[in-house]
Amino acid sequence: MPREKFQTLTEQMFYILLCMRTECCGMDMMRRVEEMTGGRVSVGPGTLYNLLDQFSAAGMIRETSVEGRRRSYLLTQKGSQALRKEYERLCQMTEDYNRVTEE
Repeated sequence: MPREKFQTLTEQMFYILLCMRTECCGMDMMRRVEEMTGGRVSVGPGTLYNLLDQFSAAGMIRETSVEGRRRSYLLTQKGSQALRKEYERLCQMTEDYNRVTEE
């Protein structure tokens, strides 16, 4: 049985959605992801714009403005819920790790 789309998020997906808690454009997102992760995670334009299309189609983000080629986006309630669900999943994994490795 195939897994539901966006049931879990990749690091890039997680950080892109995290960026859109405030309105931003693609260039801002690429810069913010690098800043948030200290350069550990980067997002190229091909990946970013593909994910933006998918998130938009899924109703997780909405376009807020267009100035020439520059488009800005914002997280929707559905996107916020997906981000929160992934955060909680990651926290649970951390708790599981800590519980199993306690000595």
